[in-house]
Amino acid sequence: MKDRIGYLAWIVGAVQFFVIHGIVESAWASPYSWARNNISDLGNVHCAMQAEPEPRYVCSPAHEMMNASFVVLGILLVVGAVLGDIWRRGIIGTVSRLLIASAGAGFVLVGLAPADVDENQHFIGALLVMGMGNLGLLVAGFALARRIRGPLRRLTTPLGVTAIAAFALFLFHHYLGLGMGGMERVAAFPLLVWTLLIATHGLSNLTRHGAPHTGRHVSG
Repeated sequence: MKDRIGYLAWIVGAVQFFVIHGIVESAWASPYSWARNNISDLGNVHCAMQAEPEPRYVCSPAHEMMNASFVVLGILLVVGAVLGDIWRRGIIGTVSRLLIASAGAGFVLVGLAPADVDENQHFIGALLVMGMGNLGLLVAGFALARRIRGPLRRLTTPLGVTAIAAFALFLFHHYLGLGMGGMERVAAFPLLVWTLLIATHGLSNLTRHGAPHTGRHVSG
């Protein structure tokens, strides 16, 4: 039951985020752009011109919904990191869990401190999400239990590398033609897509085979 709750937490967290993202962006009077607008623009409280990191007008009528989604996502990421059983035992698995849980804390902070209300707190939250969380994704490539095989295992490390590289490019305003919002999404979305895929895989295995083995090898 503990594993099932953890997997469901990650699935619900990611799905509700992407659904709410679509609903909130559709409420904008001026078209919201995945290339020109930050994800955080959806949670901004005030209608105003924003100068940094790129000039744009931001007015998000449904910002309360987006900020609530950030908080829900963060809480469910932490729940999944604590309860989901996808990591091998030992320090590397623990480190990956903690880093991904810190991304959850970052999403909560992002939701509680919109960028135009408390920029410093919001930036700390974003660092936790795209810095610590993506590092956790990279470490997960070496920390997955043996039963996680095939494409998911092979995909984890490249996703982590891609997300970390995109975050560095985003911080230094190098968008490679994707725009500010596009590069931010390359940095932020891989962790969420990965949690959705890995949790769906884990839940499917539970449904077919029952409780998973821990992946530990006992020699004797």
